[in-house]
Amino acid sequence: MRRGIAATALVASLALAATACGGSDSGSDKSDGPVTITWWDTSNATNEAPTYQALVKQFEAANKDIKVKYVNVPFDQAQNKFDTAAGSKGAPDILRSEVGWTPAFAKKGYFLPLDGTEALADQSQFQPNLIKQAQYEGKTYGVPLVTDTLALVYNKALFQKAGITEAPKTWDELKADAAKVKDKAGVDGYWGSTQAYYAQSFLYGEGTDTVDAAAKKITVNSPTAKKAYGTWLSTFSGKGLHKADATVDAYAHIQDAFVNGKVAAIIQGPWEITNFYKGSAFKDKSNLGIATVPAGSTGKAGAPTGGHNLSVYAGSDKAHQAAALKFVKFMTSAKSQETIALKNSTLPTRGDAYTAQVKADPGIAGYQGVLAAAQPRPALPEYSSLWGPLDTELPKIAGGKESLDKGLSNAELAITKLVPDFSK
Repeated sequence: MRRGIAATALVASLALAATACGGSDSGSDKSDGPVTITWWDTSNATNEAPTYQALVKQFEAANKDIKVKYVNVPFDQAQNKFDTAAGSKGAPDILRSEVGWTPAFAKKGYFLPLDGTEALADQSQFQPNLIKQAQYEGKTYGVPLVTDTLALVYNKALFQKAGITEAPKTWDELKADAAKVKDKAGVDGYWGSTQAYYAQSFLYGEGTDTVDAAAKKITVNSPTAKKAYGTWLSTFSGKGLHKADATVDAYAHIQDAFVNGKVAAIIQGPWEITNFYKGSAFKDKSNLGIATVPAGSTGKAGAPTGGHNLSVYAGSDKAHQAAALKFVKFMTSAKSQETIALKNSTLPTRGDAYTAQVKADPGIAGYQGVLAAAQPRPALPEYSSLWGPLDTELPKIAGGKESLDKGLSNAELAITKLVPDFSK
């Protein structure tokens, strides 16, 4: 799951307009010339994209019969753009797809099943839970490229100044530690997010979710969920707890405060590792602490499993699909994943890519240690869209503009429209 990707809509629209959208529409391809495939990359244009562009050149050098048209599409626009393009038979041959998009696009028939293809030849090397998350109704529609989850990241120096020797394991411990940091270090100890994705861990901590996919029941407004969101709400008030930021720039505000030592701890994902190291507080990389998200009252701790798969467009012709499958295999190989990890500090999805050099990065090693607590999302096509109503309501709740009961009731009503066959 990516947040705060910086790219302008103007640049994106110009790039897309100038690029042939789908492999099957690449009219410039000649039968005796190279096949040109289009890849929509949704990675961060500044921190990550250069690594992918360099790998594209390596692939082309080794495969003279294939050309790759690279397009960087802002993450927060890509899902809707691909949906529109695929619906009109003009989608790119390959999409770097957030894991939550897989079941929705697979259900619509936009992704090619990859079982038995060249792209999945090394399937046994990938973490089984990540392959499972790339599946829908028994078929595999993506090859895991990078994975992620949320963790409690903290400033070791500020914790030590407050006399804190280990990361808090529960939310109550975190609130107590935040007060100590405020007393001893003079800065806030914790700054939480009002985004639904970041609040998901509180639901897991109480053993619940927005919906019970197996029972086809909406649970976002259940007593258990209310307890979870009540705990979430409590992290915005008290000594050392930064007040909620409900502005459109909240993500950037929280991130900036953390990397510059103005707050001791936040919840964040590994996609920000490279940015952590750019901050004044983490010039010494060893100052970055990474721990499992604190547990709820049930003793359970966890966060959503995120990440991105490479998926192939089912609407491309056979020649473009064959070239796309070869490209996907190259990009998800152990060697390519090692390169991506070393350059971008992102987490590989296959065990043989965690080389000694990769694990020498303290950020990668730290996040690898919390992956075991990550919770895969259910294979529900609408699941990722369920955070939308909560992204509308949670900032209002945290900002004191509406009650918890009212906000969750509104979210429940909106979710009912997204999954109309689910009961309350």
